[in-house]
Amino acid sequence: MATPLAQAATSPSVAANAAHVTTVRSCAAPTHRDVMACQALKVTGGTLAPAAAERTATGAAAPSGLGPSSLQSAYKLPSATAGSGRTVAIVDAYDDPNAASDLAAYRSQYGLPACTTANGCFKKVGQTGTSTLPSANAGWAEEISLDLDMVSAACPNCKILLVEAKSSSMANLGTAVNTAVSLGAKYVSNSYGGGESSSDTSYDTQYFNHPGVAITVSSGDGGYGVEYPASSRYVTAVGGTSLKPASTSRGWSESVWSGAGSGCSAYDAKPSWQKDTGCARRTVADVSAVADPATGVAVYDTYGGDPGWEVFGGTSASSPLIAAVYALAGTPSSGSTPASFPYAHTGSLNDVTSGSNGSCSPSYLCTGAGGYDGPSGLGTPNGTAAFTG
Repeated sequence: MATPLAQAATSPSVAANAAHVTTVRSCAAPTHRDVMACQALKVTGGTLAPAAAERTATGAAAPSGLGPSSLQSAYKLPSATAGSGRTVAIVDAYDDPNAASDLAAYRSQYGLPACTTANGCFKKVGQTGTSTLPSANAGWAEEISLDLDMVSAACPNCKILLVEAKSSSMANLGTAVNTAVSLGAKYVSNSYGGGESSSDTSYDTQYFNHPGVAITVSSGDGGYGVEYPASSRYVTAVGGTSLKPASTSRGWSESVWSGAGSGCSAYDAKPSWQKDTGCARRTVADVSAVADPATGVAVYDTYGGDPGWEVFGGTSASSPLIAAVYALAGTPSSGSTPASFPYAHTGSLNDVTSGSNGSCSPSYLCTGAGGYDGPSGLGTPNGTAAFTG
């Protein structure tokens, strides 16, 4: 039997986006140290920003929210041909009993190639890699649907491995990360976070130090402030933007999303490839992608209170997108540090220079600026060149 859906809490982004949408968190905020919450925000009302017209496989009007063609257009992704044979792993807590069927519905709606257990594209395992799965949870099931759909949208030819931790503790989620890597995934997305603690450097060593593997982590949905594991020096911390159609050569515009997490870690050391001068330790984020619920993405989920097509935001959308972009870019070389790749290719990203997620000093830690800034990092994908070694 499913565990009860966590009581919906109004997200921190609601006030800033009051003219557009209202949202609820899919997962309850953590109340204990070293327990994580997913970063999915479900749109419950309001008016979404207009998106580029999309059609479904049958030619009918697409569901609300950004779909594959919009996301591929905005980030210039070579999704029609790239990524074949590469596995993107999704790490989440608890089980989504409808993951396979919901994934099939999303991909069918947009005419993407089938990704099933039978054809070898989709695999779901428990946190130690066995067929023993954790208990089901409706809130985390929404997160899982969002993650699977975003990998599908960005890299339709990628295989997907879903590793379900038995709880949302860092220890269990970290074990699931290690399992994903042991099963061969070179790209691992983690759409969750919690408060930093003195245990984080130990978690770094135990769970996230995987050379040659691109590990992405959501920066958070609470605005200015740092969460773990986004602050780990071994991961690519993924911030959030508002993404809208625009009359420009790119066809899209982006600004910092007010809810994106950013800032200076209290515990993690600064990696050698990160050069900003206003933070002596690790700075969050590295790169970003769409996360604003007011410019949210279409998701298909049936294990919960509102089964069917929904619109989601949160940095839970941006982390799996970036993991899929790493997969499109190619397999990281053995021993490499994929989190450092964008820092060597800053000209191959869309610089996000406006918007803010709070007040801070120095201001670049919470405000969009030319070059590096906290909420959007170095920027958003402009093709895949920034994600190669």
